[in-house]
Amino acid sequence: MAELRLPEPICRLLCQRGFGDIEPAKRYLRPRLDHLHSPALLRDMDVAVERLVRAVHIGETILLHGDYDVDGICSTTILMRTLRAVGGKPVPFIPRRLEDGYDLSMAGVRAAIDARAAVLVTCDCGTNAVEPAAAARAAGIDVIISDHHLPSGPLPAALAVLNAKRPGCEYPDKDLAAAGVAFKLALAVTNALGANEDIVYKLLDLVALATIADIAPLRGENRVLSRVGLKVLNETTNVGLRALIRAAGLEHTRITAGRVGFVLAPRLNAVGRLGHALRGVELLTTENEAEANALAREFEEMNRRRQELDRDTLSEASRHVDAMDLDNTFGVVIAEQGWHAGVVGIVASRLLEEVCRPVILVALDGAHGRGSGRSIPAFDLHAGLAECRQHLVRFGGHRMAAGITIETARVDDFRARFEEVARERLTPDDLVPDLRVDLEIDLGDANADLESLLRHFEPFGSGNATPVLVARGVRVEGAPRVVGPGHLKVRLTGQGASLEAIGWGMAGRAAELTPNTPVDVAFRLERDTYNGAVKLQARLADFRS
Repeated sequence: MAELRLPEPICRLLCQRGFGDIEPAKRYLRPRLDHLHSPALLRDMDVAVERLVRAVHIGETILLHGDYDVDGICSTTILMRTLRAVGGKPVPFIPRRLEDGYDLSMAGVRAAIDARAAVLVTCDCGTNAVEPAAAARAAGIDVIISDHHLPSGPLPAALAVLNAKRPGCEYPDKDLAAAGVAFKLALAVTNALGANEDIVYKLLDLVALATIADIAPLRGENRVLSRVGLKVLNETTNVGLRALIRAAGLEHTRITAGRVGFVLAPRLNAVGRLGHALRGVELLTTENEAEANALAREFEEMNRRRQELDRDTLSEASRHVDAMDLDNTFGVVIAEQGWHAGVVGIVASRLLEEVCRPVILVALDGAHGRGSGRSIPAFDLHAGLAECRQHLVRFGGHRMAAGITIETARVDDFRARFEEVARERLTPDDLVPDLRVDLEIDLGDANADLESLLRHFEPFGSGNATPVLVARGVRVEGAPRVVGPGHLKVRLTGQGASLEAIGWGMAGRAAELTPNTPVDVAFRLERDTYNGAVKLQARLADFRS
């Protein structure tokens, strides 16, 4: 407190988050670009840069092969814009989710051959694409892998594999999203060519968008990239991003990590789920205002369709869950013919909130299926799937999220094995949702000054959660009100203070709150802006009498 000249609640929170020493605390509160590690620390970076510089100098075509989510779209765009700016000849390619499947596949190799590319650079994929990389190499194409997924086996025999998670890579930060890796590669190539670094730093809006959308931990370098990138995003000169922001109704709103995750990212993801993700690259690379507006409107419509599919699929999946004995189920696997493969990942996330167990949903299409899984902190999903590999055609992903391809005939065997693995690695206590509280404060301390100081902890997300505060023995003033589609609104009083509170989706708990009866409340303090008016409010996380 003495050194930083900050109030006790803020300093307690810093210490609890591991920043008990002064210098790390200062770096956390004021992340700067000079805190980033050198791109050269990534293994194979020198080889990748030398090859791309040569391709630029002699005018060779470079195929950029992205993935169809926000991270893949943005990674592809970062390298597209950079290589174009330094005189390269990049050509984008993103597979169609339903026709081509996930990852670098033969579809991508054929695209590189058709484009007469001398170099193929993957963006957010390729770490496990052993056979396609070999096929590209046999066709005389140099392959550079730019990715962040965990290796599931031997690495491809590529010219370079840029992935902090690969064996033998001593890069200090293992949490980079693919857009972070693409940013490092773009910066290194730009420097090698003697071009202006600002070309790349102006793309930090895309790095932040992708890092937050991919739920990468917002700590270390990701914190720097997303914090600075959000500032760039709020003043972006990217024509397509501006159109997307306008179409989403955020034109006059401060864009936070939450608004990226819940408003902007779903619109970009929708085009990869229901259409062709290459349209996302077209949006983010266009300089034509009319084209950008047309694409943004198209994405809005796709997002509406995606939301309808989400609701229908969640309803069907919930019926399966209702028929389960959850007390004796440690891992949930649900497969259904006719589900859309593009939405099962989103629905798995929603279902996870209900069941608090690792969830895998599989969209079956005849004899084959594609699935997506989400996990709880106590269960490493990628490692769990590795124990089930004999039942899968392929799998890939992270600790908390992964995708699979499976034969329909193997689903029952896979479900049984996945349950065995989950049961081995989890305890019943792991399956109970918990609410972790950061600070206990008096209601009077939940004021505008505290909210303003808490903003220095932003951006909030995975690995850097919004602080949860607790005020004990406060009272509800008047009767609780139900507002909107099932939300609860109350006014809290105590310690001479008064604060409005809202509980999203908590209308069913209104009867638990009796006027003037003491309650303990857990909440997140936030600034609410409505019709131009700004006020402080508590977003309820839980309460008990």
